[in-house]
Amino acid sequence: MKTGIVLEGGALRTIFSSGVTDGLLRGGVDFSYVVGVSAGIAYGVSYLSGQFGRNLEILTRYANDKRYMSKRNLLRPGNHCYFGLRFTYEEIPNRLVPFDYETFAAWPGKAEAVVTNLETGRPEYLEVPRRDDQFLLLQATCAMPLLFPIYELNGIKCLDGGAADAIPFRRAFQQGCDRVVVVLTRERSYRRQPEKLQPLIDLRYHKYPHFCETMRRRAETYNADREELFRLEREGKVLLLAPEDTRGFSRVERDVDKIRALWQSGYDQAMERMEEIRDFLGLEETAGR
Repeated sequence: MKTGIVLEGGALRTIFSSGVTDGLLRGGVDFSYVVGVSAGIAYGVSYLSGQFGRNLEILTRYANDKRYMSKRNLLRPGNHCYFGLRFTYEEIPNRLVPFDYETFAAWPGKAEAVVTNLETGRPEYLEVPRRDDQFLLLQATCAMPLLFPIYELNGIKCLDGGAADAIPFRRAFQQGCDRVVVVLTRERSYRRQPEKLQPLIDLRYHKYPHFCETMRRRAETYNADREELFRLEREGKVLLLAPEDTRGFSRVERDVDKIRALWQSGYDQAMERMEEIRDFLGLEETAGR
């Protein structure tokens, strides 16, 4: 049986997902296929490299470091992003909180990240390279409109995958997964509202009308996808994990206590539901890796 996990994005709210995946590490739960959007997969690779607590360490150490995120990064030549790209995607993984490239390279499954094609407005699903010390694909999937530069990968101009496919559960089934776990970063009652910055998006990306239309429909599409997920959950076809409450937690949160608490809630939920998760995936009891 092929199993998959889907990791929604949400910038720093994705620390909830890191709590979940750290719990899965403790429970010895692995998957054949992983697909994620934005920070979902950017954080998710630490799960695939077996590095318990790595994302929590990064955020608690650097959430208040202006090299990591600040408005001045938007004005820095060669950066033009709210996040310090070189600091975040090169200095941290290659020097400060080292990423275990060897373990990730040895992981036997398939990992994909979602980006949004600016020309078509549609999602593209790209396999995460096992060795990329600049993490260019992970930069591109995290590239929130207006806050990141446009990326070009394999001849595709792209931005944040969450614009076109925020919760890519259909992709997991298309890849042959029989059982799919989905980790959300918003509470079950959440409903996305239309984009308040749509006029700025239309102005900034006027050369890409299909992308602008995708952004215009984003809330409607997202809410419909969640309703479909809840239906699949009732039918026993997916297992969902979601935070209890993310109100008051910013996608660029700097309060370290809030960050720790949201990670803890994800970890606790995974551990409390471990037997259910293992039964759903058809796994035998085993020790964590």
